Amino acid sequence: MSEFNNPKLEILISTDQLKERVREMGAQITRDYAGRNPELICVLKGAMVFMSDLVRAIDLPLSMDFIAVSSYGKGMNTSGEVKIVKDLDEPLEGRNIILVEDILDTGLTLNYLSNNFRSRGASSIAIATLLNKPDRRKVDVEVSYQGFEIPDKFVVGYGLDFAERYRNLPFIAVVKDPV
Repeated sequence: MSEFNNPKLEILISTDQLKERVREMGAQITRDYAGRNPELICVLKGAMVFMSDLVRAIDLPLSMDFIAVSSYGKGMNTSGEVKIVKDLDEPLEGRNIILVEDILDTGLTLNYLSNNFRSRGASSIAIATLLNKPDRRKVDVEVSYQGFEIPDKFVVGYGLDFAERYRNLPFIAVVKDPV
């Protein structure tokens, strides 16, 4: 059975909706950062697909870096403990950072990273998240660019996974029966 037609998945956000909203977010970032060279930092692995489309929608000189953190392991719920697994390649001092994340859930990861980047001397930090789940928030996090607000459901696709599966789906889907 193809992952694209898996009966355990229910499409929440279509490919066309994703393309249109990412284009709009890129245009907004282009306007907001006119005359500046933002550095987009992708939170791996989940935000990789979103980031690759987002940078192509931004019409500005920019730089990119990547950070990997762990807070989920292989389960469906966050452990609450954030660990940096792969750190940035370049220093942040004096840079205008756009932190690119796949999903804002509890807020713990983005809060940790924002504080970490401030302590490294970033001039500014904005958050761009594809998905926002406000019902799960434990820590308030200010979001500058948001794709979609979604209900408290476990989602996959467009970079998001369940035990490293489903990242390649071109849409966002709810996993109906994850077991």
